[in-house]
Amino acid sequence: MTRRVFRYVPYVIAQDASAAPEYAARCVSGDEKDCGAESGVCGHPAEVEEWQRRHTQETRHLRYRRVFADYAVLTPV
Repeated sequence: MTRRVFRYVPYVIAQDASAAPEYAARCVSGDEKDCGAESGVCGHPAEVEEWQRRHTQETRHLRYRRVFADYAVLTPV
């Protein structure tokens, strides 16, 4: 019988500073179905917020699904 030894190694999870986070929004206003208009991927939340303001001015839509994505790295403690 072969013996194996498993060792617990603690890690810290942190946002990867070498990759920029991404922000986006999609309009989910509508009675029968979502509007579906999308902001596209932006590099800063203010860009998405400005897109939402413009879309609301044009359409009076008020409900959005916002998305944030980033990269994470694990490093041993």
